Amino acid sequence: MILEMKVPSPGESITEVEIATWLVKDGDYVEKDQAIAEVDSDKATLELPAEASGIITLKAEEGDAVAVGQVVCLIDTSAAKPEGSAPAKEEKKEEAPKAEVKKEEPKAEAKPAPAAEKTYATGTPSPAARKILDEKNIEASSVTGTGKGGRITKDDAVNAKASMGTPTGGNRGSERTKLSMLRRKVAERLVAAKNETAMLTTFNEVNMTPINLVRNEYKDAFKAKHGGLSLGYMSFFTKAVTRALQLYPDVNSMIDGQEKISYDFCDISVAVSGPKGLMVPVVRNAENLSFRGIESEIKRLAIRARDGQITVDDMTGGTFTISNGGVFGSMLSTPIINPPQSGILGMHNIIERPIAVNGKVEIHPMMYVALSYDHRIIDGRESVGFLVAVKEGLENPVELLMDNNPKKALEL
Repeated sequence: MILEMKVPSPGESITEVEIATWLVKDGDYVEKDQAIAEVDSDKATLELPAEASGIITLKAEEGDAVAVGQVVCLIDTSAAKPEGSAPAKEEKKEEAPKAEVKKEEPKAEAKPAPAAEKTYATGTPSPAARKILDEKNIEASSVTGTGKGGRITKDDAVNAKASMGTPTGGNRGSERTKLSMLRRKVAERLVAAKNETAMLTTFNEVNMTPINLVRNEYKDAFKAKHGGLSLGYMSFFTKAVTRALQLYPDVNSMIDGQEKISYDFCDISVAVSGPKGLMVPVVRNAENLSFRGIESEIKRLAIRARDGQITVDDMTGGTFTISNGGVFGSMLSTPIINPPQSGILGMHNIIERPIAVNGKVEIHPMMYVALSYDHRIIDGRESVGFLVAVKEGLENPVELLMDNNPKKALEL
């Protein structure tokens, strides 16, 4: 029996996927539920499992764009599983004579060129070629001649291009590869965000000393109580952001045509770097989660993204985004809005800097934070007020984020 395997729908509104990688070869025997391919949609990379056991026949190439519901392979379910490595040995026996023929062909065809035919020295330009090369200021020694005896013809000179500097003898190769569907979609969305929104960025700085004091005091107990879960910075930032979004609801809104959609919940998208590029999974109803709940959910989503197991549902929605470029060493950036959202907070690396505290210079761990926002829906007062509220929450976490009870907030 021949089973036709069709592309399943990876999510609502997705009508096409791209075959990123075949994990099996044409003619292989596959087991049911074995991953046979990775497919890219415009939102995620997903594995395609075999629907039955049998011999597989591929009907699409890597890089092909295929519609949802299209047949991409056939599985002969009546075929028995091959034993041992006999098929591989038979293939080698068939290929051996071909290899011998290839070795003999150069010997049969190789004939030394008669000396009389080599009229010109290799690399000598014709008069017309010489004139063109002089006009283009190109040395004849840098041009490969295609004429008789390696002579540089007029066409060679016309097609020659000036060298970009003197070659150093190093590798100067290049490679052209097709962008994945996910990467192309990310590129389209980033360009659209720049072209279709009135994006503006405002900055502030945060003294991270108060957070560090809380983390240093409770991180060991937090890790021991919650099964090895770390108390990181992301839970503090997420808490500070959800608090600020409730104070400035316009930042938690979106434009839809001529209407504004405002949300009474905070679904926070968290930018994560995965093997296929930037992923932005969503922490749902972050305003209701505890520090433990936020850290646990972010860890779960980050692992799924890095293991290539993230789904479209994991990344659908989101009312605001947090991007942490600081983990890569970024000191300052202007993050791009994740449409259709209206705002994104950029975190950066923490550097000890001298600052004035009560009229005295002190050294503190400082972080620059950036808020990029859509000025069509968010005014300057709301954007600056929102970022100041984030700063206040981070610099006074015990009172504003933990209700003056860190142990209770951390569920210790």
